[in-house]
Amino acid sequence: MKKWEYKIVDSKDVAGGGIFRGKDRPEVDKYLNSLGEEGWEIVNLDFRELENRFDFTGVAKREKSG
Repeated sequence: MKKWEYKIVDSKDVAGGGIFRGKDRPEVDKYLNSLGEEGWEIVNLDFRELENRFDFTGVAKREKSG
């Protein structure tokens, strides 16, 4: 039986932007791709765009090792 671990993903973990500014798309892409490299799969994402800046929260999962 497969076992999973879950992680909350949030745009606050992406470099750049500021407290009242969203993130640039290239930085969001870089962050999400780094999660994929670590084996995380996004299973839910609430994505908000305002004037070509992005904010999001969501859930990722990956199979537990061992």
